[in-house]
Amino acid sequence: MVVLAASIISKSGKALVSRQFVDMSRIRIEGYLAAFPKLVGTGKQHTYVETENVRYVYQPIESLYLLLITNKQSNILEDLETLRLLSRLVPEYSYSLDEEGIGKTAFEILFAFDEVISLGHKENVTVAQVKQYCEMESHEERLHKLVLQSKINETKDLMKRKASEIDKSKIEKNRGERGGFMSLQSMGSGRIDTGFGSDTSISSTNGGFGSGSGFGLSTEVDSFSSKSKGRPPASASAPPKGLGMQLGKTQKTNQFLESLKAEGEVIVEDVRPTIGQSKTAALPPSDPVTLTVEEKLNVTLKQDGGIGNFDLQGTLSLQILDQDHGFIQVQIETGGNPGIIFKTHPNINKELFSGDNILGLKDPNRPFPTGQTGDGVPLLKWRMQTANESLVPLSINCWPSVSGNETYVNLEYEASPIFDLQNVAISIPLPALREAPRVQQIDGEWRYDSRKSILEWSIVLIDNSNRSGSMEFVIPAVDTSQLFPISAQFTSTSTFSDLKVVNILPLRGGNPPKFSQRTLLSSENYQVV
Repeated sequence: MVVLAASIISKSGKALVSRQFVDMSRIRIEGYLAAFPKLVGTGKQHTYVETENVRYVYQPIESLYLLLITNKQSNILEDLETLRLLSRLVPEYSYSLDEEGIGKTAFEILFAFDEVISLGHKENVTVAQVKQYCEMESHEERLHKLVLQSKINETKDLMKRKASEIDKSKIEKNRGERGGFMSLQSMGSGRIDTGFGSDTSISSTNGGFGSGSGFGLSTEVDSFSSKSKGRPPASASAPPKGLGMQLGKTQKTNQFLESLKAEGEVIVEDVRPTIGQSKTAALPPSDPVTLTVEEKLNVTLKQDGGIGNFDLQGTLSLQILDQDHGFIQVQIETGGNPGIIFKTHPNINKELFSGDNILGLKDPNRPFPTGQTGDGVPLLKWRMQTANESLVPLSINCWPSVSGNETYVNLEYEASPIFDLQNVAISIPLPALREAPRVQQIDGEWRYDSRKSILEWSIVLIDNSNRSGSMEFVIPAVDTSQLFPISAQFTSTSTFSDLKVVNILPLRGGNPPKFSQRTLLSSENYQVV
């Protein structure tokens, strides 16, 4: 059997797709295809037509013909089997069996024909195998992408390390001009989360708040992770001139971002820091004492309602610029949430905290450490776990429905009146699509990432004016389980603990130092599964 050509033509003989498997001139194949409609009689039940030189084996597909041109010595039973296989493949690649649909997917159809027929002879393959062969990734392409991503990651790590070094040098110079050169000391071993999910690991060689000169024995900064990125405080003002380098967007930074864009990296340029967006190193605080209240939320919601997991972890951190302000105590107040369990640092006076809500060292003759980068040293940690669905800041409901060849997806959110949420981003995973989803209605904005096949629904601010919202979009018919898990990211200046710093109490008399408080609630892992 020798198949000369496989074609899809219109009723008038116009060639839409044609693949030749032997050496044949264009004029000759066009002549064969133009002659075919004249040979097909009306009312006949045959699926083949013969001429002096070739045999046409054909099958109507709606308003078109799927046609095989073979020599007269070929086995017609094998030709019919090949034709049936091709007729099952064409709808797999073209959603509409008309001239426009075939034209849009012409190359995909040709590649499928090549997998079925080789040098005029049928290959022993199935529809599933043909689809697998056509979709198979290139090992060289995958290797190239891995090398390219590795270079991008190395460049990012270098940028973060440089930013961290600049930040450290500014703090050292600032302390030096005030006459307070001290080595960095850590307050207990542990892990401090700074910024929006960045990691800074600080360890102490002799138990943190141990005895010795100053505040503890010799300590060492174990490692500043390459992920460490500071966050500029809300109340921070520009430092006075002459106190170090001025951080900002320079021409070199812009050139670096442009190079990342050229290599395919998505860079979101926005004045507001959004979730997951890279941030530059934090400027040193302008106030002598800065306290940071940070809570991270891990929630898993179920599709049919209910909570799979709710875990909240919070930290109160202290940062002191000058050694003279290290002899202090911190008075706080909490919202009285009964579900929150507080835990002080081992070297904090627990009786003082339990009785008066005052955080002070067991030994009042030793100061708190100074000059810490990031959010400082942790004084207090707390945790909360619950199965009460009413405490969830953001509920997300997804209602997909399949109708014909399309899937209609209705998505809605409901936010708790307790929290105002900023920079909300809801990400819906989608199967690989040829075109972006058709969004019919939305409260907010949307963006489709074709590389990751993710539809992102973003709302800048959720407050009393928009506690609920919805989005509706349409995609080709899919298994609705592919639309999960849905993830969400957001921040808020309100917290579950409602912890506030009331006052700073100096231990050596004088006026209490000026202080500022930063408060942040962020979603670390928030999903609907």
